[in-house]
Amino acid sequence: YGLYSIVVGLIELLSGTSLAWWAILWLMAGGTLLLFGAAFTRISMPGGLALAVGGLLALQSISLHNDSYFYGQVLLLPQLTRGIFAVLLIALAYCGWGSDTENDQL
Repeated sequence: YGLYSIVVGLIELLSGTSLAWWAILWLMAGGTLLLFGAAFTRISMPGGLALAVGGLLALQSISLHNDSYFYGQVLLLPQLTRGIFAVLLIALAYCGWGSDTENDQL
């Protein structure tokens, strides 16, 4: 999801869409935060999960902005789907936190 956000942001930045440049940069920054957070969570680095949550919240907030910008309203189903996906990712990361270090001790 983070890499997708970065690539979509680059495509939109180069193609000159109607979205504001700062919103595109926000999308790319949120994707970068999520990408680094995912890597840090994978290696069980302290703060990695918080960084990933921050990236997910940044992507959710820019998604709310983009909905109101393009459609004039917040589309409920895509927002709920993104929220459920974010909660699922956080739960999976939390459940897997530290499992690599426990297996190394056996």
